Amino acid sequence: MTRPTAFANVRLLDPASNYDGPGAVLVTEGVIADVIKGQDLGSLSSDFEVIDGAGKALMPGLVDLRVKTGEPGAEPKETLKSAARAAAAGGVTSMVVQPDTDPVVDDPAMVDFILRRARDIELVNVYPAGAATKGAEGQRMAEIGLMHDAGCVYVTDADRPIIDSKVFQRVLSYAKSFGVIVAHRPADPWLSKGAAATSGEFASRMGLPSAPAVAERIMLERDLALAEVTGARLLVDQLTTAGAIDTLRRARDRGVAAVATTSINHLSFNEVDIGDYRTFCKVDPPLRGEDDRQAVIEAVASGLIPIIVSAHSPAPAEDKRLPYDEAAPGAVGLQTLLPALLTFHHEGRIPLLDLIRTVTCAPADLLGLPAGRLAKGAPADLVLCDLHAPLIIDADKLLSKSKNSPFDGRRLQGRVLRTVVDGRTVFQA
Repeated sequence: MTRPTAFANVRLLDPASNYDGPGAVLVTEGVIADVIKGQDLGSLSSDFEVIDGAGKALMPGLVDLRVKTGEPGAEPKETLKSAARAAAAGGVTSMVVQPDTDPVVDDPAMVDFILRRARDIELVNVYPAGAATKGAEGQRMAEIGLMHDAGCVYVTDADRPIIDSKVFQRVLSYAKSFGVIVAHRPADPWLSKGAAATSGEFASRMGLPSAPAVAERIMLERDLALAEVTGARLLVDQLTTAGAIDTLRRARDRGVAAVATTSINHLSFNEVDIGDYRTFCKVDPPLRGEDDRQAVIEAVASGLIPIIVSAHSPAPAEDKRLPYDEAAPGAVGLQTLLPALLTFHHEGRIPLLDLIRTVTCAPADLLGLPAGRLAKGAPADLVLCDLHAPLIIDADKLLSKSKNSPFDGRRLQGRVLRTVVDGRTVFQA
């Protein structure tokens, strides 16, 4: 049990109720007991610990739908504990971990293992995603219903697209019968094979093996057609190109039950940021051209892409300090998600509440989680943040075991001061 706490003199940011203004939040027994909007907190009993926010922003804890760890099987990259510590420092109070570990999370016992490890760590909320196919190999369906009963929040083969359309149709149909969301990365496997960059003048000048941007749209067309036929709920994993965004818009207009995410990396960087073969900027999907990046920003601003993920994917130095086309893709992002996101607020591109919505109530509502909002009875998962504090990202100081951040050296604004999970302070600057 934690002592009752009052977060007073704060700027409340609650996208779920569209409130941005002064107020206070009272927390008892791990849940929000009351949300007071306005200046007057009133009198409190002596039991309460009062935390003066000094006018800083108090928002719901972030919900990150796509986080990779190395546990089990590749703990030198990242453990659940090191990822949870990084998440807490970045204001992420709930994260969904991907199933492509060793062994793959493709049965109820592995789902239970992840949940037990998270409970033992006692930092942030950890939700496992289950593999859509056995071994994430795209050939035979995994035990989707049993994994769902065990606690997995959606199924996906992570970075591996399910090539066989018949298998993917069966996955969608079976998942629909249990109300399970299927997440899928749209990438034509033949066009994308061996690619380290996006086709175009820049990749040609750099001499990098590349794949055309249309590879994303081709696979997305198939995925949306099968989702329409089966009526299943499809989560489009990391949409990054203008052509694919147009495809999604048309499908949504037809009533297809598809929701898309994009990563903070594809919002913040384009292919030119690779520079002189900076392998820390090698991600999957590869960085796109500036026109694509601007199209993704506009899709987020319009609400067509309602969810942003960190796409946290740790890789140790020995996997990154290689020739660009041989280096492992991926970037850590749990600690940089919030300040990088706030860039679009400071630049006046996207309203603040709309930005915060993409990492709070939007992903929480998709998964049916009670988090992501400042409301009476909701879990006391909170972030106290100085929205304007200057910040220079130093990858060596990030809490992830791997330090592969494309934001290394970038100047951002927004510093997490305190992170609270179930009423417990799990990080304090």
